[in-house]
Amino acid sequence: MSDRTMSIEGIQVPRFLYGTAWKENETQRLTALALELGFRGIDTANQRRHYHEAAVGQAIAVAVATGPLRRDDLFLQTKFTFRDGQDHRLPYDPDAPIPLQVEQSFASSLEHLGVAVIDSYLLHGPTQRVGLVPADWAAWRAMEAIQESGRARLLGVSNVTLEQLQDLCRGARVRPRFVQNRCYAARRWDRPIRDFCAANALVYQGFSLLTANREALAHPELARIAKRHGRAVSQIVFRFALDVGMMVLTGTTDADHMRAALEVLDFQLEPKEVARIEGLVMQ
Repeated sequence: MSDRTMSIEGIQVPRFLYGTAWKENETQRLTALALELGFRGIDTANQRRHYHEAAVGQAIAVAVATGPLRRDDLFLQTKFTFRDGQDHRLPYDPDAPIPLQVEQSFASSLEHLGVAVIDSYLLHGPTQRVGLVPADWAAWRAMEAIQESGRARLLGVSNVTLEQLQDLCRGARVRPRFVQNRCYAARRWDRPIRDFCAANALVYQGFSLLTANREALAHPELARIAKRHGRAVSQIVFRFALDVGMMVLTGTTDADHMRAALEVLDFQLEPKEVARIEGLVMQ
């Protein structure tokens, strides 16, 4: 597997994504900065509560217009979010049937991002914590129709349990290719879901790898590994994630941290180091 990209259904997918959540009025500037520094994968959502998708599109438009960046150089991922995950700034009619909500949200995303095709379209989590209900399936069927129309290249799901993912894969006409979860060391780095992904040709996307794992980042073993490689502990965590097959998301707002994140593509951990990090929560 290439460090920088992977091929999924003939599509070159960056292994590092820049996450645009919680940036508000800084979204355009920070997205532009991430593109300038070398990120080619952008993750967003049509959920104004936590994202400013239109500002992401503005940054992309400027980057493409001023060159040498082209649309084909970018991997753009966005999401459909159910009503309970939104605030009052909805991208669809809340009284419309869910399939129409998905269509309206998707059309809005195309407009926000200034593109004709979305590379990856995710369901931003099922409606409830346990199981899948008719609303989830209605949304997924609408997403499948969008993918089959050629307007979205790949589909995925976020904030999902193993049981929900298994159910979705069993019942889907178009199976998800991505699973995006908050990744906790205390939960074995989401190992059961990662194992399911590996066994079923799905790609696991890990987010909050640093912010969700402050206790793990303070572990002496990570400090020892970082010292051995002459790297920051944060870089060791990102490198570990890549080495176990994850796509990695970072939402840093600091230019130096953006550079440091991309620098993890330039080294690898030893297998025994990867195993030690996998086992941190077992100690």
